[in-house]
This record gives sequence, structure tokens and C-alpha cells, in this order.
Amino acid sequence: MTPKPASADPRALDFLALGALVTRLDPGTLPFSVADSYQLHVSGGEYNVAANLARCFGLRTAIASAMVDHPIGAKVEREVRAAGVEGLYRRFAHDGVRGPNIATVWSDRGQGPRPPVVFYNRSGEAAALLGQGSFNWDEIFGRGLRWFHSGGIFAALSVTTPDLVIEAMRAARAAGAIVSFDLNYRAKLWKAAGESKAPEVLSRIVENVDVLVGNEEDLQLGLGLSGPDLGGGAKGGSAARGPASAAGARLDPAAFLDTIGEVTRRFPRLKAIATTLREVHSTNRHSWSAVLWMEGQAHVAPTMELDVLDRIGGGDGFAAGLVYGLLAGRQPAEALRLGWAHGALVTSYPGDTSYATLSEVEALAKGGSARVQR
Repeated sequence: MTPKPASADPRALDFLALGALVTRLDPGTLPFSVADSYQLHVSGGEYNVAANLARCFGLRTAIASAMVDHPIGAKVEREVRAAGVEGLYRRFAHDGVRGPNIATVWSDRGQGPRPPVVFYNRSGEAAALLGQGSFNWDEIFGRGLRWFHSGGIFAALSVTTPDLVIEAMRAARAAGAIVSFDLNYRAKLWKAAGESKAPEVLSRIVENVDVLVGNEEDLQLGLGLSGPDLGGGAKGGSAARGPASAAGARLDPAAFLDTIGEVTRRFPRLKAIATTLREVHSTNRHSWSAVLWMEGQAHVAPTMELDVLDRIGGGDGFAAGLVYGLLAGRQPAEALRLGWAHGALVTSYPGDTSYATLSEVEALAKGGSARVQR
């Protein structure tokens, strides 16, 4: 899997994400029932990767999404520009009362034994109205594109978004871009859409993918693969979705790698599969690792003990570092460590995206410490 070289054309893109832009309301460590003030973060599982790649790694990135012409939309557009991401929007007019809307994700940070709580208001979401024909891919990709990315959060929004993802993936492949997809299985979203639809919908998408990101829970519940019972807390990457507990779930790269054979038999196009591994001791104390299978070879990152400020976005941070490493021509093991290091750093900031520098990521990937820098 060899990415195209970077283009000298300033209009060409290194990376394009397709997904929904949302506002995340964050009351910090207070529960929503008593909080009276919130930080507003502009977020989105697909967008976060583009923002990280632009802000930390200096790549030319864009987001293809829905945009609502009202003050919240203007706020979102301003934050996207500030992150260095180009917005490619299908625009919608707000009717002044009911929408269409920019969705709101409510997510606190939890504390200690109290896990974070996430719930949504995605009623009337503009991004759910996107479908085949919403974007002129020939025109967009004609500028030049090296990597295309989307995810399972966007695919769960409506009956039309999965077909848009597949349409874009096929156009990206025709343009010579690498195609990635983060399964990002969200039980609440798929329950609203019809949980039984997830394996059929996501499997159709993954047939078009080169690089798949997803933990053991994503693979089992999102793709309908066999594996250990998740009810009591699955091993490996699925710990990243589970609640904080005294015992947590053990980091077990072997459990994830055992699933790779079934995945690659079903989806022979896949060149790489990656996941984070997280053992949750408490909301603020995690053991953190990552695994990459690439073209028949398995690579495992070291285990790091994290003091977590805000866990939201850590997985997207991992994906961004991995993508950067592969686009930069780094060896797979080094690309994995860049993703592992960057994802860890993202959990040290409030909000969903990175404020790290490339030198900080590379230092941590090489075994750097948190000693004071004088």
C-alpha cells in the first residue's frame, strides 16, 4: 500500500473526510443535571481526524459535510477554518424554528469511578439529509487527493448516508487515493436506526476500504463477526467503549489479532486493520496501547499509563497519527507508534482535537517522558 506523493499543486488535498459536524457541549466533571455552564467544542468522528492532521501534522485537509446557514453554523464554520481544515459544504437554510440543525452531542468528562456520559440531540440533523449526488466528487478529487476517510457514526445517521459513503469511496479509489473507514460503532445511534442494520450497512461499506480502524467490539457488533461475549466486558480495544470500573478490561493484543483472519477472509481488499487498546482503571487512569495488522504483519505498540483529562477524541487522535505516518512513508511500526503517541496526547487536552506539535508526538513515540522541558 503505497500512497501517492504529495502534490505541489496548492489546491490538492492530502486528506478528505466525509462526515457530520456537531457541537459537543461539555460541562467538565459536573453531571448535566446540576451543570449551568458548558464549553462548546466543534467535533465529529470523521472531522476530528482532518483537524488533527491539519493542526498537528501540517497536512492539507478538508471536510465534506452539511452546513446550516444560521449562527451556530457560522460558529462551526469559523472553528473549522481556525483548525486549518477546508470546508466543502452542502448548504441548508434553517427555517427559524425546527431546522435542519447542526446536531448537539452532550458529553461530560466523568471523574474517578464515575464514567463519562454521552447522549445526543440529532433530531432534524442536516447531515442526515446528505445522500448520493450531494457532492461533485469528480470535481473535488480532480484537484488531487491522497487519502479519503469516513466512519460509522456518519453511516448510522440515515438510510441515505451509507450510499453517499460508498459513492465517495469508489470515486476516491478511481482517483488513486487510499480509502479508510473507522467503524466507530455507537450503540445508541444504531439502536435509533435499527441495530440489526449495522452489520449489513457497514459490511457493504467495508468492501470498498483499504485501511480499517475498529476495536473488537466494533468488529463484532458492527460487522457481525464472532468473538468472545461482550456482555461482561470484552478484551482488547472494546475496553475503550466500556464504563470505568475497578477491574477494567485487560489489554490483550492477541484477542484482537485472532479476529483479523475472519475480517480479511470476508474483506480481502483490506490492506491494514488497526485499533487502540485501553484498560480502564478509572475515568482518569487508563493503560493505553495499540495494534496494527498490515499486509500480513502484526505490530504492537508499548503500553503507556495515561492520566486522562478528557477521553473523547483519543481514538480519532490515534487514527490521525497513523494516517500521517503512512502518508509520510514511515514504516508500519513507526506509523503505529505515531498514532499511539498522538492519541495519548489528545486525551491530555479539553475537547476532541489535538493541540500537540509534531515534535511532541515524535518525542513521545520514541519513548519521551513528561519531565519538565527547560
